[in-house]
Amino acid sequence: MHDIRAIRETPEAFDAALARRGLEALSSRILEIDAARRAKILAAETAQAAQNAASRDVGAAKAAGNDAEFNRLRLLVAEKKAEVASLNEEAAAEDARLREILVAIPNLPLDTVPDGKDEVDNVEIRRWGTPRTLDFKPLEHYQLPAALPGLDFATAAKLSGSRFVVLKGAMVRLHRALAQFMLDTHIEEHGLNEVWTPVLVKDEAMFGTGNLPKFAEDSYQTTNGWWMIPTSEVTLTNTVAGDTLDESQLPIRMTAHTQCFRSEAGSAGRDTSGMLRQHQFEKVEMVSITTPEESLAEHDRMTGCAEAVLQKLELPYRVVVLCTGDMGFGAIKTHDLEVWLPGQDTYREISSVSVCGDFQARRMNARYKPAAGGKPEFVHTLNGSGVAVGRCLIAVLENGQQADGSVQLPAALQPYLRGKSKITAAGELV
Repeated sequence: MHDIRAIRETPEAFDAALARRGLEALSSRILEIDAARRAKILAAETAQAAQNAASRDVGAAKAAGNDAEFNRLRLLVAEKKAEVASLNEEAAAEDARLREILVAIPNLPLDTVPDGKDEVDNVEIRRWGTPRTLDFKPLEHYQLPAALPGLDFATAAKLSGSRFVVLKGAMVRLHRALAQFMLDTHIEEHGLNEVWTPVLVKDEAMFGTGNLPKFAEDSYQTTNGWWMIPTSEVTLTNTVAGDTLDESQLPIRMTAHTQCFRSEAGSAGRDTSGMLRQHQFEKVEMVSITTPEESLAEHDRMTGCAEAVLQKLELPYRVVVLCTGDMGFGAIKTHDLEVWLPGQDTYREISSVSVCGDFQARRMNARYKPAAGGKPEFVHTLNGSGVAVGRCLIAVLENGQQADGSVQLPAALQPYLRGKSKITAAGELV
């Protein structure tokens, strides 16, 4: 949600930022509606003042026995009352028009974000790890002999259709171990507070994080009105909706492991094989609530938290900063972590860490009271994957694949697998 006062003060800067997002200039249209709304409000206030003055004079006219004046003032009060009601209704209509436009406009990128149209224009920041040199042709995760017994796409299709999977045996144990490992890392080493949240939420929660109204088709809604969360960013961020916190409570750092649900409406035909892009999946999410002064440093810290997971799992990756054309709706800056997948011979996204400024806070009305005093200010919100569990499973399988069809597992997972360190070509965990 955008601050209308900022648009009034610097309309050219607002339009320039939209242009970097590939959008048309909107300030003139916004300010025209805003001016009409303010004019209606001023007219209503003027009419209300006239009504109040006439109301005060009615009693005096009656006491003086001036029936003509009494009747005139009584009619004036009724006239002004109707005028105030009509003007307030018109102002409310203009306000609704203004809000409809503002809630559909994405956040404005920071000046440091590179310009660009799509993922081709993203800028690499750094790399970690060196992909293995294999003396055999690497396979994708769904082709690996070690994984085949535990990745049951046929049964999933029978149950639910495409873009689902049933995990069995070693695969489901590895998947569960990865999630537990990520949680423990974030809680014990990164100081995040674990939270368990619902996966069904109200409209207000989806609106607060920017998933509604613009992206309704990307999510699932139940017949009784609940939305199934696309990620626990929705629930974790909305835990402070409507609150006014003390600055001493910040930063708030949270993590959660949840089921996530996405219709993938905008990705038809992409990654249809395997489990890279699913309707139902699991993520370990990170969310931070901070002051404006600390949010960019927190963004770097959260990126480091996600990187630590991949480093412990010995997975080569790179960090890129997304360009203006590839950023999400609510972000002012985003880092993507892309993990190396030998089967695809490329890096693929496994985590996206974004700082949203006060964009979500305005939609949620989440504020804090500065320690130095003064009026409450909007908090800044951040979110990031810590990381996507299913994609991490894919990366572990592909990077650990051996020539005989088995998979060697990272040492960091052995405590979560009762000391087991390998999946045989027959799909057994040993």
